[in-house]
Amino acid sequence: MEQGMSATQTLIARAAERRAERKRDDAGRGIVSTLDLQRTRTRVGLVVIAVLALAVLAIASLGPLLWLAKSSVSTTQDILTDPFGWWPSGIQWHNLSEAWTRLGIGGYFLNTIWVVLGCWFFGLLVALTGAYTIAILKPKWAPLLSGAVLVTLFIPGVVSLVALYVTVLDLPLVHLNLINTFWAVWLPSAANAFNIMLLSRVFAGLPQDIFEAARIDGASNLRIFWSILIPMARPTLGVVSLLTVVGAWKEFLWPLLVLPDPSLQPLSVGIQKVAGTNDLALVLAGMFISVILPLVMFLCFRRQFLDNAGLGGAIKG
Repeated sequence: MEQGMSATQTLIARAAERRAERKRDDAGRGIVSTLDLQRTRTRVGLVVIAVLALAVLAIASLGPLLWLAKSSVSTTQDILTDPFGWWPSGIQWHNLSEAWTRLGIGGYFLNTIWVVLGCWFFGLLVALTGAYTIAILKPKWAPLLSGAVLVTLFIPGVVSLVALYVTVLDLPLVHLNLINTFWAVWLPSAANAFNIMLLSRVFAGLPQDIFEAARIDGASNLRIFWSILIPMARPTLGVVSLLTVVGAWKEFLWPLLVLPDPSLQPLSVGIQKVAGTNDLALVLAGMFISVILPLVMFLCFRRQFLDNAGLGGAIKG
């Protein structure tokens, strides 16, 4: 027994040494060699390049958002005459409250919340069940289903726009008109081929021994799906959820077509309609509200979306 333990320890030590050697080899395979990094001029140059690159990225990504934030509390005259000036006429905090009430941003925002929640729920439902069927249950027709889903990725959305609109005008089998209902936005967005293929690839890469052991213990397919698969795929579900929420939040053309009633339109459509007949400062304040709220939501729930351990939940369950 002691000899077996010592042999095992030796193998573990050798594996650790090999990993350390690979890390050292990888460290010396960069664009700049270890010898060059020992030179002060090279290190200073790399720091300067990194700072400049980060500054360019920060300006490109945060610049428009910061300008929108500044303009949302400025007067229209200041925006037109001095767009980059620092509030020549003072900060107009009342623009945000007036945009919420006068432009109806509050109603548009509530409609957007309903649209996003429905798209998120039905999108995850279809993506999870479809990927579970393709990657875990693996029926005989799973390759055919996977190929059919993959083919839809190569069809431009504009091509299927007319057919989709005719479908929601007269839903097959039940013959319902979904125009001016949130169902007209929820149901088409649920059929997202990218999410199905992404989750199916992730599910296929999970340890299959866990599912086999659960079946041997008598767990049903529903039990495996709810108690094992979902906790294991939690980080990927966070990414899919974030992509679905952002996509539903910024969608413009489809809600414009299927929600002609202004009382049902989301922010992306409502702000565009009030832009031509209202004060520019109020319109920019409304745009800032529509941008900052999803950003705050992401920062608040970032840990839940991206920082969960993939296998921890399944092992604990």
